[in-house]
Amino acid sequence: MILRQIVKRVRALAVGRGAGAAVASIALIAAVALGGTVSGMSTAEARTAGWGNGGKWSCSGQPVAAGNVITDHDPSGCSGAGSWYQQPAKDGIWTCSGSPVVAGYVITDHQTTGCRGMGSWRHSLVHDGIWTCSGSPVVPGYVISNHFRSGCGGIGNWQHSLPHDGIWTCSGSPVVAGYVITGHQVAGCDGAGSWRHNIARVGLWTCPGSPVPAGFRATQYNAGACDGLGGWALARA
Repeated sequence: MILRQIVKRVRALAVGRGAGAAVASIALIAAVALGGTVSGMSTAEARTAGWGNGGKWSCSGQPVAAGNVITDHDPSGCSGAGSWYQQPAKDGIWTCSGSPVVAGYVITDHQTTGCRGMGSWRHSLVHDGIWTCSGSPVVPGYVISNHFRSGCGGIGNWQHSLPHDGIWTCSGSPVVAGYVITGHQVAGCDGAGSWRHNIARVGLWTCPGSPVPAGFRATQYNAGACDGLGGWALARA
């Protein structure tokens, strides 16, 4: 099944089943479109001619060097087994579907016809407020703060932000160390649902599923906390 068909099915699932399905769509598209290094059987030595910038051609099945991404594909390379051009990552570089995502980078755009018809994805260095495509990794220390269903060529995109006390995040966002979840909005994040993050402190009412940071413990329960979902008060451990 080609990527476009998978994306359409995932988007339909997310719309039909709400926030939980929207979160699942991130993982599904990531597994399909961004599933790591290329695979296949190597049958010959890859071509060594390259585009400069430290890049090289490699046969299908050979590992992608650390810090490199895949930027082109030659189906006739390596005696017909196919070859891939890999080069060091840089801000704004376009990569082929299946390319690894280097640490500190996110995926910010998509072209279905890129990489000789395989589809391509633009990699950018993360920064506060950047919009990323569904399936992009979330860089450690960031949260997902907004969602736009029709962004990134129709796949949908998500805004990455540095956390602060009281920030609202989308369903599926990681919780940064030292923060807890204190509120919920069903219609937030363009319908995906949103959760409020606060820096942990004594007396906060936390939502079901919220982490309890080191040095704290959850105490009494209040059914009306977390916008009616119920919650537990934080106290010192």
